[in-house]
Amino acid sequence: MPSVLIVDQSEAVSRVCGRILSEFGFLAIEAISTLEALVRFQADKPDVVIVDSSLDGALELIENLRMLPNNQSLTILCSVTKADLRTLMAAKRAGANDTVLKPFDRKALAEVFSRICVSAAA
Repeated sequence: MPSVLIVDQSEAVSRVCGRILSEFGFLAIEAISTLEALVRFQADKPDVVIVDSSLDGALELIENLRMLPNNQSLTILCSVTKADLRTLMAAKRAGANDTVLKPFDRKALAEVFSRICVSAAA
């Protein structure tokens, strides 16, 4: 079963996202800080990582995940509350593949996951 690491300060937001993604066939793993995210990433080796852009150190986390050995093909999504160009470009420069708007809903997540060509069958 493919897995997704959801990195968000809000446990409620992570839980909602995880519930939706589990309906798509993904195992959801949650982390509330960048440090916890790195530990969980190393332990669980998820297929996709979703990082909240408002999290302290979010861009650095994306950069660090991208620099780890064998992670060039890792799918990293940056979640944003508004689609301002500055935030979107900063996430892209840090190494994010795509962005997803919060609050999460089934339609938005389905659209992003179909764009990045990640499927539960992977």
